Amino acid sequence: MKKYILPLLLAACTAQGQVSGTLPKPSARQLAWQQLETTAFLHFTVNTYTDKEWGEGDESPSIFNPTKLDAMQWAKALKAGGFKIAIITAKHHDGFCLWPSKYTEHSIKNSPYKNGKGDIVKELSEACKAVGIKFGVYLSPWDRHEKSYGTDAYNTYYKNQLRELLTNYGEIAEVWFDGAKGENAKNMEYDFQGYWKMVRELQPKAVMFSDAGPDVRWVGNEKGNAGETCWSTINNAGQAPGKADEHYLNTGDEKGPDWIPAETDVSIRPGWFWHEKENAKVRTPQNLVNLYYQSVGRNSLLLLNIPPNRDGLLETTDVNAIQKFRAILNETFAHNLVSPKHKLLIDKKLSTSKVLDVNQSLILQLDGEKEFDRIAIQENIAEGQRIKSFLVEFWDGKTWQKLAESTTVGHKRLLRFPTVKSTQVRLTIKDALAKVYLAEFGVYKASAQE
Repeated sequence: MKKYILPLLLAACTAQGQVSGTLPKPSARQLAWQQLETTAFLHFTVNTYTDKEWGEGDESPSIFNPTKLDAMQWAKALKAGGFKIAIITAKHHDGFCLWPSKYTEHSIKNSPYKNGKGDIVKELSEACKAVGIKFGVYLSPWDRHEKSYGTDAYNTYYKNQLRELLTNYGEIAEVWFDGAKGENAKNMEYDFQGYWKMVRELQPKAVMFSDAGPDVRWVGNEKGNAGETCWSTINNAGQAPGKADEHYLNTGDEKGPDWIPAETDVSIRPGWFWHEKENAKVRTPQNLVNLYYQSVGRNSLLLLNIPPNRDGLLETTDVNAIQKFRAILNETFAHNLVSPKHKLLIDKKLSTSKVLDVNQSLILQLDGEKEFDRIAIQENIAEGQRIKSFLVEFWDGKTWQKLAESTTVGHKRLLRFPTVKSTQVRLTIKDALAKVYLAEFGVYKASAQE
């Protein structure tokens, strides 16, 4: 899934947020999306049966036959793992469609699955609704099967399929436009402006991902690491396919005028699709927890891929890993040790804030003398992202001792350090773009299972 930055024709399709003064702010859809924190990918297509990552586009639909497919199993497992959106690869680069598209024969309607009467997109959308999680779709622009690819007629074909997905499956929370494209692929000028306009019209609450927007950007790698410094803002002017600055996308740009937060996509397995030889290489719950700290804990969102197998089920190992992952996080962050007297900063409401100036310090009393090794800090990003650097210290009974020093915060910054014991901590804003709207401050003791 190597990606390239897509052309950002945003003039008629702005989504980077509303600007107040000189600071960009998130749109309502971006603000809601960021607070979801963890979402899931489901990579599933003919590749699952050919043991490939990128299909050729010439696969016979007859090989696609998940005889035990259970979309409710997927949805229930993701719900138990704390994931808030399930995004299905409705069409990957091979062009095979998991729904009975009217515009191609290369689809599930010509497979043995349910005698050609199946519709996995529908099954998953209904399962997600039943368990109470959101639903999203991935529709690859690169299509190795469709003969019109490389001509303007393909843009019409693509929009026809996009319209099917946006109108037949209820509310869509996220639409994924993958920038991956083989080096020997035909030249193709995608009508991204037209694609995005259609999403805005048909699914106005949906966020759109491409390598650099319009709503959400790629984090610049597939290792699960957002930048230690990670701004939600970038400058996407002049970006073009094949010229991705992965470091830039990873860190963002404090001077960037476009609010386009990072999404950290990574797989629970070495590959994106299920491969039997990788069944023993599934990430452990502890590894997934570490990914959470390196993505959500650095002002990004974690998009974890859990691919169904050839039977159409999620492997037990994968399911157990994501459920244990969530149990560990729930245990770690169950009880904020900050004293109730600081109610504005522990009410779990990002809209309630304490305003701090640069070089201003804030002392937070704990609920007695406590041992702790985790700290969570959140800005009210509805007012923009402002913190450039900060210092956290703890009182050792005689003097203030440095605990951690870091850069950006944004939606959330998680800090890990060796266990200390204290009655109070001190936060100092060392540098900021403007007055800081501090929304939440949490002090925690990590689960022993981490």
